[in-house]
Amino acid sequence: MTEGGGMIRVLLADDHLLIREALVLLLETEDGIDVVADVGRGDDAVARARELRPDVAVLDIDMPGMDGLAAAERLSRDLPGCRLIVVTAHGRPGNLRRAMAAGVRGFLGKDTPGAQLARVIRQVAGGARHIDPQLAADALAAEECPLTPRELDALRAAADGSPISRIARSLGLSEGTVRNYLSSTVIKLSADNRHSAVRVARDRGWI
Repeated sequence: MTEGGGMIRVLLADDHLLIREALVLLLETEDGIDVVADVGRGDDAVARARELRPDVAVLDIDMPGMDGLAAAERLSRDLPGCRLIVVTAHGRPGNLRRAMAAGVRGFLGKDTPGAQLARVIRQVAGGARHIDPQLAADALAAEECPLTPRELDALRAAADGSPISRIARSLGLSEGTVRNYLSSTVIKLSADNRHSAVRVARDRGWI
């Protein structure tokens, strides 16, 4: 139940239809939980959440349109009353850190039993947090991201192979500044080029 005592209205976002349908069926059997929408894209999750204003959004990380962490950042800003849970097969420490920075209150692996997900939804809806203990321990032991926020912005914008000119326009920067940021990421991550820098940063959950 929510803090007000009513049904917990949940939005689910996962790009794997089989997983999403299974979660919907599971959660619909739980007392006090109502799945108001299920979507397969991060941008759709943001749009539907703005429309429906659910109590809790359960987000996968790897989704088309917008990844789950970017969606969490947007929802945390636009719908502060919506509690956020990330359920992912990629529980890298960097993902956990980014999720916490985005205001996510629950972080679980996809190997979590369904009944536990329902419990976590109730906990988070009631104002508590739930972070997978092993993921939390791994995050504490992991190295800090050496990149600045603007370097991370440039690397994220470069992740789809966009040319420097497009990246510069999207970030409101000069092409020279973007080149400098990307060159710095390559050096700091000991990468061969910006494409391998993207791979390194993704593997560590920094973007």
